[in-house]
Amino acid sequence: MLDFTKTIAADGSAPEGQPIAAQPLHDDALLDAYSQAVMAVSDNVGPAVVRVDTRARGRNGQGVQGGVGSGIVISPDGLVLTNSHVVGNAREIRLSNSEGLVTDARVLGVDPNTDLALVRADTDGKLPAATLGDSKLLRRGQLVVAIGNPLGFEFTVTAGVVSALGRSIRAVSGRMIEDVIQTDAALNPGNSGGPLVSSRGEVIGINTAVIMGAQNICFAVASNTAQFVLSEIIRHGHVRRAFIGVSAQTVPVPRRHAVAAGIDNRMGAMLTGLEQDGPASRAGLLSGDVVVGLDGKKVAGVDDLIRLLDRDRINRSIEIEVLRLGRVRLFNLTPVERKAKAG
Repeated sequence: MLDFTKTIAADGSAPEGQPIAAQPLHDDALLDAYSQAVMAVSDNVGPAVVRVDTRARGRNGQGVQGGVGSGIVISPDGLVLTNSHVVGNAREIRLSNSEGLVTDARVLGVDPNTDLALVRADTDGKLPAATLGDSKLLRRGQLVVAIGNPLGFEFTVTAGVVSALGRSIRAVSGRMIEDVIQTDAALNPGNSGGPLVSSRGEVIGINTAVIMGAQNICFAVASNTAQFVLSEIIRHGHVRRAFIGVSAQTVPVPRRHAVAAGIDNRMGAMLTGLEQDGPASRAGLLSGDVVVGLDGKKVAGVDDLIRLLDRDRINRSIEIEVLRLGRVRLFNLTPVERKAKAG
């Protein structure tokens, strides 16, 4: 048997003919890149995640026991993004973070159509804040980290990958939420409203839903959609949208079709359904058409289509450019204002 217990010289070498004994490694050297990325996200973004406790409105106007969700501070002055279903019916809201801060909050606006809400913390101090990233840069298989309060277990960190992009799920309002991110990061009730974060430390989604009984099939509203809703609520207190009567999903545009049509789109918004007698249906659009432009502006996915159908296009004629059977076709139609749900 070889003897590895011989003394090693001060310079780390061993006498000739004798092997160098293994040296103990520092813990940091044993941590792989995956662990380092998750820990960096937790350290950098974790302080900006808040627990959201609510008390709902009772029938007599009195507060009744509510629920627990999550939120993410996106501005040091106390703006917090969360889910509409977390705070939409709340009479009282209380926020707390991992640094021990506890404060009341008030709703600035909700958008049930995307299950997003904006609240403001009632605090004079500056809060740790996170940055919204560009969800259009995401790719399937990319590492993502979710931080929240699943089942009341505060500030829990889970990690996974982007399982799919461009999903559609139905909001509580009945409208389809488009361009949703699917992830296998483990989410549970209480994660709602918390951030889905890239390895760069940017919030690229707001966790919104899980399929109960399924294994790690979870969904987050894309950050680009959240940015649109955020700006509308800040400007108007609610989200006004033009309505053309379609549902859609983000799809790739085959390069041969793009070259033949003379466009540079790599992605577009494929219509998957049309409302009978809606503006799009009346104009002649069909399911399967891929929208690549609106009023001369590129549409590279559903988030672009949603953003372009803003209040400024309500009751105003617009031109939509679509790919149909590999050819570009133009359609003129007049959007109407999307009707807000009563109550």
